[in-house]
Amino acid sequence: MGQGNNSRVTEFALHGLSGPRELQLFYFVFFTLFYSSILLGNLLIVLTVLSEPALHTPMYFLLSNLSLYDVCLSTFATPKMIFDFLMEHNTISFEGCMAQIFFLHIFAGGEMMLLVAMAYDRYVAICRPLHYTAIMSIRKCAGLVVASWLVGFLHSASQLVFIVNLPFCGPNNVDSFFCDPPLVIKLACTDTYILEILIRLNTDILGTCCFVLLFISYTIILVTVQRRSSTGMAKARATLTAHITVVILFFGPSIFIYAWPFHNSTGDKILSIFYTIFTPLLNPIIYTLRNKEVISAMQKLRRQKLSS
Repeated sequence: MGQGNNSRVTEFALHGLSGPRELQLFYFVFFTLFYSSILLGNLLIVLTVLSEPALHTPMYFLLSNLSLYDVCLSTFATPKMIFDFLMEHNTISFEGCMAQIFFLHIFAGGEMMLLVAMAYDRYVAICRPLHYTAIMSIRKCAGLVVASWLVGFLHSASQLVFIVNLPFCGPNNVDSFFCDPPLVIKLACTDTYILEILIRLNTDILGTCCFVLLFISYTIILVTVQRRSSTGMAKARATLTAHITVVILFFGPSIFIYAWPFHNSTGDKILSIFYTIFTPLLNPIIYTLRNKEVISAMQKLRRQKLSS
């Protein structure tokens, strides 16, 4: 395994959801169904937005990109976790572990920024409706999406540079179903106290900035909606409810995991599963159940497929 006092760890042992063989098989079926639902639900939203001209608006363009982020966020580790339920020993190479860290933070960091872009879109639509078409466009939204990927990349690269050159000489047990910096850095055979603080600050600064921007945006929007009373505002309330629910589901687990000192616990493991598997599944449900336009477009798409 390449570990010892003078040798470098070449692989890590992942300790995700453990249990007897029967329970592992149940996990395999359960998470396979969940992951399949994530792909189906989110890709259906993307296909619906692409195929329905009425949905070719900035809001739905951003929503379709959120669905792509959710597919990516659930894919960086979930397929391996599902496969590992069938294996006796769950390991990942050092390179694979670093890749998971990179993709986790590029997708999570990018999605944070995309949620801010979606809040900005709603702010302009509700607080400055007469200027909406002049301020927001598909081209500007495409720029916001590219910016979200760039921020995610920079955030991920800065996380990885702290970890990739650390000496890992054992132990190599990661108490999770994927490699996450708070858990991996603890395994380095050197003092990592300063690095732990830097990694935490890196994530906290990005997360806090995004959360503050979201909080301010949605506070202003909610105040504006409360002051106005119309059919359009009733529709806006439904849309806002979906947006705010998604923000809470995304940021809630992340705050619990990264705002506290690094430690391994069952709670952290459950929260990790929540924001990498359950949140990407809930997002399409939240946005479609309360959105008549998306439901109508999906029904239209279904009729077209059945008639073709």
